[in-house]
Amino acid sequence: MQLSFWEKNSFFTGYDVVVIGSGIVGLHAAIYLKEKKPSIKVMVIEKGFLPYGASTRNAGFACFGSAGELLNDLQSMKEEEVFRLVGKRFKGLQQLRRNLGDDQTGYEPFGGYEVFTDEEKGEFDACYSRLEWLNKSLQSITGVPSTYIVDRDIIAENGLKEFKYCIKNTCEGQLDTGKMMFHLLQKAWHAGVVVINGMGVQSLNEHSGKVSIETDRQFSFDAGHVLVATNGFAQKLLPSVDVQPARAQVFITSPLKGLRLKGAFHFDKGFYYFRNVGDRVLFGGGRNLDFKTEQTMEFGLTDLVQQQLEKILKERILPSADYRIEQRWSGIMGLGLSKTTVVQKISPHISCAVRMGGMGVAIGSLIGEEGAELVLQS
Repeated sequence: MQLSFWEKNSFFTGYDVVVIGSGIVGLHAAIYLKEKKPSIKVMVIEKGFLPYGASTRNAGFACFGSAGELLNDLQSMKEEEVFRLVGKRFKGLQQLRRNLGDDQTGYEPFGGYEVFTDEEKGEFDACYSRLEWLNKSLQSITGVPSTYIVDRDIIAENGLKEFKYCIKNTCEGQLDTGKMMFHLLQKAWHAGVVVINGMGVQSLNEHSGKVSIETDRQFSFDAGHVLVATNGFAQKLLPSVDVQPARAQVFITSPLKGLRLKGAFHFDKGFYYFRNVGDRVLFGGGRNLDFKTEQTMEFGLTDLVQQQLEKILKERILPSADYRIEQRWSGIMGLGLSKTTVVQKISPHISCAVRMGGMGVAIGSLIGEEGAELVLQS
């Protein structure tokens, strides 16, 4: 692709900062940069025609951690690390809601529910025995005395089968992922951020105090600093960073008349999750059926996962409902050996803000701002 004189001078010249990735992290970073320093010139580059990873493809869970997840994390992480991470997730959710407003994110405070079968009674009992301690530990974060409560009615009220026990997170909710990203993009443009879609980046090369950005459109241009915010795709540009891709498969049903289900549910250590979207049911997960295949940067669906999701939906979630699967898709998360995020300088003029650990909705706004601060301090 040969750029015209006009294109080069108007669109690809004089950038102080280029952010790679227009997801939750990248857009928040760009907006924050303009708010803190309005005079700088900021561009966001996005490979897809829409944000191309998990930001527009996630399930819309506004969650920061179930009792089971926190207790599981405490087996491999220090107590202060676990609650510091939970605190950042909770703060990030509140910040996202303040930045955009609940109307523009479609936020609904229906709660988050961790459900267990009879076979998982031991796991439920382990959680139940430590609820009082967890609630005391979380009170300084959430501001409520009982973040977690046992909900003995929700399973029957929602017509669920095979699940017997439930712990509710009273401070969680759900949102409309599409509305959230649409309004976040609008806010970025309004702030003066240039967003270029449909253009990938093949390599980054520092020279003479700048970064040369080689695009997949057969041209390159320079920027003063680059922030990589591509999460699960980060190793394409930064192979030394510990971020592994993890594909998540999801589908959504047709509208169901008289649907009772309300709230964001998960089970089997969070590997499966479902919620209502209005009068539809969204269901996703199953990555644990084949970790090797799902550790990929390729979007797609597999029969193994899709058939298991359909089976569980029919037997446990909507056992007597009349519905069809209306749409299927996948997204790519960024995971690592640790659940902590990676916000660091790679070189004098290249930084990154990646590895959301499947919690991008909760923590993405905060990590975007941390990445922007790293750039401003350079």
